[in-house]
Amino acid sequence: MERILIIGAAGQLGSELSQALASQYGGDNVIATDINPLAIEKLNFCRTAVLDAMDRDALRKLVRAQNVKQIYHLAAVLSATGEQKPLFAWHLNMESLLFVLELAREEKLDKIYWPSSIAVFGPNTPKINTPQYCVKEPNTVYGISKQAGERWCEYYFQKYNVDVRSLRYPGLIGYKSLPGGGTTDYAVDIYHKAIAGEPFVSFLSENTLLPMMFMPDAIKATLDLMNAPLEKIKVRSSYNLAAMSFSPQEIFQSIKKHFPDFSISYAPDFRQSIADSWPDSIDDSVARQDWGWKHDYDLDKMTKVILSNLPTYLEYLK
Repeated sequence: MERILIIGAAGQLGSELSQALASQYGGDNVIATDINPLAIEKLNFCRTAVLDAMDRDALRKLVRAQNVKQIYHLAAVLSATGEQKPLFAWHLNMESLLFVLELAREEKLDKIYWPSSIAVFGPNTPKINTPQYCVKEPNTVYGISKQAGERWCEYYFQKYNVDVRSLRYPGLIGYKSLPGGGTTDYAVDIYHKAIAGEPFVSFLSENTLLPMMFMPDAIKATLDLMNAPLEKIKVRSSYNLAAMSFSPQEIFQSIKKHFPDFSISYAPDFRQSIADSWPDSIDDSVARQDWGWKHDYDLDKMTKVILSNLPTYLEYLK
């Protein structure tokens, strides 16, 4: 049986994507891996293995032994964490991607998925309805690594016919895992504070507008992209992807409809300058045209779902 391998499966995106893939292909055909052995123990709906994304030999051995034909490579150091350890972030984000691309070329794998980010954009990018093709001058190591990764993905498709596909995710918001060190993670933490009955201190200013997406939409987009026929995939760097844009003040007001006593204050830190370099909104019309992308959730609909389900998952995560 041909199998699907997920690298970095215990993170915010990986934990939910692993479950979706297991539901689609069967748990025995999905191998979720992560460097953290305790984290992957909870992914009991599929096969699991401990894997360091930087261990090239172990990766190759696993792919061959398990007859892996698709890889979802999610391991990365995110934006805020990357600014604290820039050389490590570059090393992990870049080298691990090249390992996967080379392995795909050598082993003739069917498909590769690698996530990019709105972090590829920079202060000179058009901020409103940022187009698919535009100036990209990222000023974070995370953004720089994602921009370089996009070029490598397109290169491996053009030169070696590696079927690698990618999405430029906006900020992702979910309730099934904890924040992972991204600049947009305030929009995850704020729900945790509301449920706990605690005031929230935002590290971004109240009117900082950023593109965001509820995790079910991100999972849907990823699976739709990977299931699309080869001829439908016209962009081999990474597709713009969008659902909604909001500010800390707007998400606060959405939560306050359910928790009238909830309070917020603002203490912008180094992450403010990162957010200021990113777009306010994204034009994803190319993805909608090429393979039929369509989002399901707006801010209030997302808030209602998260506040209804988060308490149960907080107990599960303990």
